[in-house]
Amino acid sequence: MAETKKANVFQRLYVGNGAFNIVGRRKHWYVLFGLILLVCIGSIVFRGFNLGIDFTGGTRVQLPATSATGTISVQQAEDTFSKALGKDPAAVQTVGTGDAATIQIRSEALNADEVLKLKNTLEADLKPNGGADAISDSAVSASWGGEITTKALIALAVFFLAVMIFLALYFELAMAVAALVAVVHDVLITAGIYSLVGFEVSPATVIGLLTILGFSLYDTVVVFDKVRENTRGLLGLTRRTYGEAANLAVNQTLMRSINTSLIALLPVLGLLAIGVGLLGVGTLKDLALVQLTGIAIGALSSIYIATPVAVDLKMRDARYKAQAARVQARRDNLARKAGGAVVTGGDVVESTDDESVQAEVRKEKAMAAAAGVPARTGKATDARRRPTGKKHR
Repeated sequence: MAETKKANVFQRLYVGNGAFNIVGRRKHWYVLFGLILLVCIGSIVFRGFNLGIDFTGGTRVQLPATSATGTISVQQAEDTFSKALGKDPAAVQTVGTGDAATIQIRSEALNADEVLKLKNTLEADLKPNGGADAISDSAVSASWGGEITTKALIALAVFFLAVMIFLALYFELAMAVAALVAVVHDVLITAGIYSLVGFEVSPATVIGLLTILGFSLYDTVVVFDKVRENTRGLLGLTRRTYGEAANLAVNQTLMRSINTSLIALLPVLGLLAIGVGLLGVGTLKDLALVQLTGIAIGALSSIYIATPVAVDLKMRDARYKAQAARVQARRDNLARKAGGAVVTGGDVVESTDDESVQAEVRKEKAMAAAAGVPARTGKATDARRRPTGKKHR
């Protein structure tokens, strides 16, 4: 019995016939994602971020990861740093593989004497290939990270403005606002997760955060395009409300959204598994983590946030409220004729014995066909053709 139910669920998911009442239960999704959003915002405000030295400033020391006696481990480098300066480094990681592998040590800003002492101790204890000349150091200014943050915020503001203008022109204002709400939701939750788990925020993290916005917007536009197709000419019909037509659109694109998200996540998982696990590249880790989080949240927001918000904004229009009332009145009338219960709550009623409903079904199909077929331009000879009364074979 359980296997039959599972098969039915997957079949409905594949067919996309509107069986999942996602839009009708939008208040549940608002509460769920609202709680997650509050937790993330609270963490950002009270816990803050684990900023890397690119934002806080500091010193980076780099040396080969191999020596005459073998490979130098991260733990050996940490112990040597603590021995030389009497404090722990901010981060130590291996970058690259084979003979090109290096160890990077990042710490708070060190003065010239401390840097010289650290390099001498590293050369004496670890004996990296190339000796003291192979150990390099560089100072990172906090102002550089601040410039990156400022430019990222400017790019984010420009992106939001461009999205609003484009979607308002391509779709309508309600959908533009809903898409913007979903994108802001994605950014805040992704940033909040970084704050909660304590991932280090680097310039690669900021770049990755900007890249996920395009994916989130793409998925939302796909759903909205189907919503627009399903709701064309809706005010003259009484078969479905705007919310029900939008819910059908979400169901029809649900499988595509899932497949797109899974395909997008595969190379990101590859970055984590291969780029970080095997190659040990720290920059890839920062980029992969933010993309993994952002893509997953972006796919969910396009389904559970963007379309429901667009429906709520659209239903503020008196014309769509009146159309919903006409839909409910027709359903009440059908229920009285059939002697059954009145249907409410977003489930679409299909009737095979009601001629008006069948007429509307034909009208919807005609509208869909007309929307997908370009207008035919008559030939010049058609205008000059005169009826002759003869039959053409």
